[in-house]
Amino acid sequence: MKRMIAFSLGTALAFAAGGAWAAQDSVVMVGGQAMYPSKTIVMNAVNSADHTTLVAAVKAAGLVDALNGKGPLTVFAPTNEAFNDLPAGTVASLVKPENKATLNKILTYHVVAGDYTSTALRKLILAGNGMATLKTLEGGTLTFMMNGSQNIVMKDEKGNVADITIYDVKQANGVIHVVDKVLMPN
Repeated sequence: MKRMIAFSLGTALAFAAGGAWAAQDSVVMVGGQAMYPSKTIVMNAVNSADHTTLVAAVKAAGLVDALNGKGPLTVFAPTNEAFNDLPAGTVASLVKPENKATLNKILTYHVVAGDYTSTALRKLILAGNGMATLKTLEGGTLTFMMNGSQNIVMKDEKGNVADITIYDVKQANGVIHVVDKVLMPN
């Protein structure tokens, strides 16, 4: 009887530990913080130390409500480093009230309606013989390709190529992929 109780207790603990691991697997770390699938895109992004510039830009562009909306949305989120790669003074200029329309255009170019996980993007790329395009909320297109067997890269309308550095950060209203460049529409 003691063996059966010990086995049952051990089995219960193993299942509990397995459940805890499964729960941890769905939480992705971005910018040193956990990104919780139960929170919206903005609710998670504000906690990422790597996306403070993006969050400030989203606020300046008046897009907080849109990115907190029902979705689903797929956001290709440039890091602070990506914004720092822009010519000096660009970000400071874009967040000025008089440049709100331009900032809005750039930021909505990083958003696609729908839930495009890395698996979905790979399927589209394979179906398109190595290339896929998606229409952004801004109205332009982003082109996706494989760089090797696993890495997905994307090209903007100006020909700039960005790597997706963190995939499939699930959100309550979509998914975020972290990118290493700020993408630019025509």
